[in-house]
Amino acid sequence: MNRRHLLIGAGATVALGGSATLLTLSGMGSSADYATDITSLRKPLDDPATFRDLLRYATLAANGHNTQPWRFRLGERQIDVLPDFARRTPVVDPDDHHLFVSLGCAAENLSLASAARGRPGRVRFDPSAAGSIVFDFENGAMRPSTLFDAIPKRQSTRADYDGRAVDPTDLDRLASAASVPGVDLVLLTDRTRIDRLRDLVVTGNSAQMADAAFVRELKSWLRFNPRQALRTGDGLYSVASGNPALPDWLGPPAFDWLSTAASQNDVYSRQIRSSAGIAIFVGAGESPANWVAVGQACQRFALQATALGLKHAFINQPVEVASLRPDLAALVGLKGRRPDIVMRFGYGPTLPWSPRRPTAAVIKT
Repeated sequence: MNRRHLLIGAGATVALGGSATLLTLSGMGSSADYATDITSLRKPLDDPATFRDLLRYATLAANGHNTQPWRFRLGERQIDVLPDFARRTPVVDPDDHHLFVSLGCAAENLSLASAARGRPGRVRFDPSAAGSIVFDFENGAMRPSTLFDAIPKRQSTRADYDGRAVDPTDLDRLASAASVPGVDLVLLTDRTRIDRLRDLVVTGNSAQMADAAFVRELKSWLRFNPRQALRTGDGLYSVASGNPALPDWLGPPAFDWLSTAASQNDVYSRQIRSSAGIAIFVGAGESPANWVAVGQACQRFALQATALGLKHAFINQPVEVASLRPDLAALVGLKGRRPDIVMRFGYGPTLPWSPRRPTAAVIKT
């Protein structure tokens, strides 16, 4: 659910001047090969679909830092969605909040895909099994849906939007799609409250970028060129954020030189200003079961947004920096609650897809 989109930024091209083209050296891979490989992961679901193909759709869910912190175990009438704690991000997510939200997103994709291919079921949290999620299903009529159709098209689009307002009818559709028991959704569309939210994002980003441990963890998940992104199958691919590809050796120092809190704050401010609105999700409590429900709700919101031609991106600094949570809760009229997810939305461009690991790599035998 994290949102580090200014990896290098437009300043990189300026700083590197006319030598930018010389940086496209062997070893970075090609954008064309990357697009071919990534597109195959987003091909339409077969009918009938194999279990592995259903899991492919599950892995297209939103998740923090694109760590993909999940594994799946296949049973006769159930699929377990298991936390992969080896893929934690303990600095930005010390209590595994984002990890369990990510699992909820994947479980919702799995449920929608399975129902569309004649295996409807229900998602439940199993606290007795190390915090796993169980999807129980049975054979039945196919239940296609608009949200299912949007799964391979959804992406977190970390770019400027065009500032257009969303029709109230579509706002109602977004809220309806995200209606999950135990999760409150607050939509901000008035500029006064959006500006106050922007101030929280900027304050949170400044605090995180001043934390050396946070920056080290973030950099460990950055992927600076097509070959690196395909090799790992995970992480934050710089080109998917509209930034230039860089060789492995240049990416990390370029980040240190050019990606400052001030430059990031300018971009966040501009991009929030370009957005039609902000969605804030607040769960009923502070437990993995509550966070899974939040993941289901925000995934459904993101899929409905995609179906309506909207883009979205996460701006979670005000929930990641604990001291800012009370201010965010007050802003949305839910004092005393812990906000879980902040997402901006609006009309914007399509960017390159982020990578995913092969389905075989996430199946637990």
